[in-house]
Amino acid sequence: MTPRQKLEKLLKEPGLLVMPCCYDALSAALIEQAGFKLTFMSGFAVSAAHLGLPDTGLISFGEMVQQGRAICNRVSIPVIGDADTGYGNALNVKRTISSYASAGFACAMIEDQLMPKRCGHTRGKQVVDRDEAFSRIRAAVDARDEGADILIMARTDARATDGLEEALYRSRTFADLGADVIFLEAPQSIDEMKRFCRDIPGHKMANMLQHGKTPLLSPPELEETGFKIAAYPLTLLSSAVTAIQQALAQLKAGSYPDHINFAELKNIVGFNDYYREEKRYR
Repeated sequence: MTPRQKLEKLLKEPGLLVMPCCYDALSAALIEQAGFKLTFMSGFAVSAAHLGLPDTGLISFGEMVQQGRAICNRVSIPVIGDADTGYGNALNVKRTISSYASAGFACAMIEDQLMPKRCGHTRGKQVVDRDEAFSRIRAAVDARDEGADILIMARTDARATDGLEEALYRSRTFADLGADVIFLEAPQSIDEMKRFCRDIPGHKMANMLQHGKTPLLSPPELEETGFKIAAYPLTLLSSAVTAIQQALAQLKAGSYPDHINFAELKNIVGFNDYYREEKRYR
């Protein structure tokens, strides 16, 4: 099956899909090795890990596609890609969707923020008007229907700028336009999350960011509310940063950090698979 077909199959199965988010090929491989069924390439995390810079529209379309291709080539589980605003007008959106499909993504997320976009849980966000927002999703859906083997996730950040009613209106229209998954960023209460799931048709994604604006619910609670996917966008990046800081502090203090041994690390990054394949040509 293609990545899109794998994701479509997962979406049809019962139950909530718990989705840790990755930022490079190694983190994606660890997600797959841990037994998760899908992952999401987080724009925040890629910008932080790849550039060491904030998620404020500084990373380019080409850099995101390049990182995504490396991720998709490393794992067999479907990967959803953060495609930001589509990087321009409707024709740019179509090219973005086609490029993400060619890179191996199962789904691409397009949002309605004004460029330069920002992380959904930070200040300074602005959204485009309805016509432009709908034009982006229409173009993305057209790219899918015209041959790009990929699903479309439509995201609105209007809750923070224009209120819940506007965010729901945009979400409903995105669904009517043919988006496969709908994502309302940063609802501010459980009641808002419930209303979103009740009022909007199709598959919905929840964004579970520790210390963000949205209440953190357990997977059973999210499933009961009506979500199909639960994304954990910064759990791995935050954990990696904490571990690195602790290891550096230990080294600076003159002790040696305790971590997995070299043999385990070699296995994780694929040395054993490489050696087995290498024997075929000796």
